[in-house]
Amino acid sequence: MRARELGRKSVVVGDRVGLVGDTSGSSGALARIVRIEARRSVLRRTAEDDASTAEGRLERVVVANADQLVIVSALADPPPRTGFIDRCLVAAYDADIEPLLCLTKADLAGPEKVLDYYTELELPYLLIRPDSPLDALRSLLTGRVSVLVGHSGVGKSTLVNRLVPEAERAVGTVSAIGRGRHTSTSAVALRLPAPPGAQQDPGWIVDTPGVRSFGLAHVSAESLLHGFPDLVEATADCPANCPHTADEADCALDGWVAAGRADPRRLASYRRLLASRAGETDSRTEPDPHGRPE
Repeated sequence: MRARELGRKSVVVGDRVGLVGDTSGSSGALARIVRIEARRSVLRRTAEDDASTAEGRLERVVVANADQLVIVSALADPPPRTGFIDRCLVAAYDADIEPLLCLTKADLAGPEKVLDYYTELELPYLLIRPDSPLDALRSLLTGRVSVLVGHSGVGKSTLVNRLVPEAERAVGTVSAIGRGRHTSTSAVALRLPAPPGAQQDPGWIVDTPGVRSFGLAHVSAESLLHGFPDLVEATADCPANCPHTADEADCALDGWVAAGRADPRRLASYRRLLASRAGETDSRTEPDPHGRPE
């Protein structure tokens, strides 16, 4: 139960709380949440990008107190969408959470195109096949609270079931048009099983519902740039208050890309996010740098 003064939506997955009442955990025990501890991190998203609309301003807290954002993307069926990954990276950096790229279905396609797109970021990543061991992933999850996000159909629930067999998360299929079906309906925190004889905290994973968009209206234009660290250095040569848009003649980003110091697809993605924040594009149909919808 929750104290009335805390409000209906005050407590989210990952919160550390104070309890009063019977905390024994025995059958029939009843306790009440009376306090929410200060959060060390908050991962947020909005339904849309456009901060000028009511829907765009609708901010949702995905999870509190996370250490790591695991971005799950399939390499095929459905194909990877780097535009979505870019959004998740922006949200992670804004929340001061470390990102980890988890590329599933590596038995169906190679990772070269995706990794080439992020070559300047030194973004940590793992390749996952249906029969591959998960030791490397478990090592990166140990002792941490990790949030798994990804489009429906990328194999996120399958991955969760392999990590926590007793979770029994529903597994969906991919439709004929390459879109996954939503299988998870709410965020759930799951404690990872500890290996026999292990002394260290095995950590927690938070499985989230499959999403088709990750709105960034809550992220300032300045913070948005931090999701593109390969472009940050170039802005030192921009004029004061440069909007970094394509129609700004003195923006140094264009020269930076022309000199081969950043991938032009990265600049295009950054400017699309800037435009969608200003309500100039429909974020639901915003194209991916590789020509696919996000």
